[in-house]
Amino acid sequence: MTDDPIRLATADDVPRVKTVVDAAYHRYIARMGRVPGPMRADHAADVAAGKVFVTGDPVVGLVVLRTEADHLYLDNIAVHPDAQGAGVGRRLLSFVEERAHELGLPEVRLLTHALMRENRAMYARYGYEVDERRTADDGERVHYRKAVC
Repeated sequence: MTDDPIRLATADDVPRVKTVVDAAYHRYIARMGRVPGPMRADHAADVAAGKVFVTGDPVVGLVVLRTEADHLYLDNIAVHPDAQGAGVGRRLLSFVEERAHELGLPEVRLLTHALMRENRAMYARYGYEVDERRTADDGERVHYRKAVC
């Protein structure tokens, strides 16, 4: 599982992408009082746009990336709960950082909901620094960045 390649998702992966995202974020519904944004994303459109990279057979982890002029934006990272703790998330974050470097982009940026404490701890553990906090319609968002070049 931790050795599976990370590859661009295809249309055939969309159902499993949705399954992984829903399973990974389901625990936050009660805490946030609403369905987290990644669960409402248009996974088929993201896959068709070439933004989704997956790992596993079946897919157990994924990242959704957006290339911006001055950074790579990590729109989503999700690992199925059955695969958590096996290094999948770490491999995906390393992939994101390597991708930014390959694209000549100096940093990776992302945000997470302040109530997603587990995610915030993971980003801090892997060297992401808080850039700012903003209040949105569904609560506080914490923005992170990490230099990669």
